[in-house]
Amino acid sequence: MTPRNAAACLEHAACATYPALGLTIGNTPLTYICEPHAPEGPGFWAKLEGFNPGGIKDRPALHMVRQARARGDLKPGGTIVESTSGTLGLGLALAGIVFGHPVVLVTDPGMEPLMCRLLTSYGVRLEIVPEPHPTGGWQEARRVRVRQLVRDLPGSYCPDQYNNPDNVAGYAGLAHELLTQLTRIDVLVCSVGTGGHSAGIHRVLRQHFPHLELVGVDTVGSTIFGQPDLPRLMRGLGSSIHPRNVAYDSFSEVHWVNAAEAAWTCRDLAARHYISGGWSTGAVTLVARWAAASGPPGRCVVAVFPDGPWRYWNTIFDDEFCHANDLLAAAPAAEPDEIAVPGERKVSRWTRCTSVIDPLADAEGRPQ
Repeated sequence: MTPRNAAACLEHAACATYPALGLTIGNTPLTYICEPHAPEGPGFWAKLEGFNPGGIKDRPALHMVRQARARGDLKPGGTIVESTSGTLGLGLALAGIVFGHPVVLVTDPGMEPLMCRLLTSYGVRLEIVPEPHPTGGWQEARRVRVRQLVRDLPGSYCPDQYNNPDNVAGYAGLAHELLTQLTRIDVLVCSVGTGGHSAGIHRVLRQHFPHLELVGVDTVGSTIFGQPDLPRLMRGLGSSIHPRNVAYDSFSEVHWVNAAEAAWTCRDLAARHYISGGWSTGAVTLVARWAAASGPPGRCVVAVFPDGPWRYWNTIFDDEFCHANDLLAAAPAAEPDEIAVPGERKVSRWTRCTSVIDPLADAEGRPQ
């Protein structure tokens, strides 16, 4: 079996009884992005995961549910209960339809109205927590409610996207697709939220490209890589908790990007290339452009775009929202700021750090 066929099987096996769905998951396009009118200049490859029905997390959602069913953790007809800011929710809604499970998703008031309406139209029951947790923000508040629901709903199952290794394994198909699309990859740039896709793609690719550098992209105000927890406008990347799926020892460096830098880059990407996406796509594009331009000639940089732009019609692509939140005042800087270690100081704009550590590790670097 060729790598491409293996990747297709990974994505499509779950949808054997839903051929139309199976044909639309995976095998997403890869496009080269460089400066307009300068095709010979430095650029990067973008994997367009927005071409999946719900986005990149269709892949791990199907895989986590399939594996839970195979182990007997999720019985036929059992309810799937999970916390989500949006994209995984779409994937779990799909998995619920494919495998015949009710789905209850816990979110917060920041979820976009369009996303709420889509999820309910797919048969999902939405629970919205009213206030953030005092120490873990909205994410921890959602997780507390998930635990309550799992106790109250007999036979229910929580995939636990933050800590479930099946989340990581669910991206093997994406990695194999990249192997059929490119002959060499030097740098992989991924946004980091649960840590699933950066860990899962890198795990497979490094077997073929031992020199591969993994660059993580986080948001200002996220605790994942050792910065303090702050209120965040961006959704889909960053965290107020420390997901154990984040493969800290795999990252060569991490970049923090703020909301204005991500929004401006999303709009610039749309205007120049007729391609765009959400907060994660803007942040990843900013870093991938810099990585391509600052590295040695001929270096192959690949960025993962988790979704498309449609979900962000009333945020990133809404002039009133952007002006109210001061998101379009100026273009991002040409270069990132630098810090030596993650805790050196609180960052507020695009900042790079080449010392990546697990904030919860003990003095000898072992996860606690």
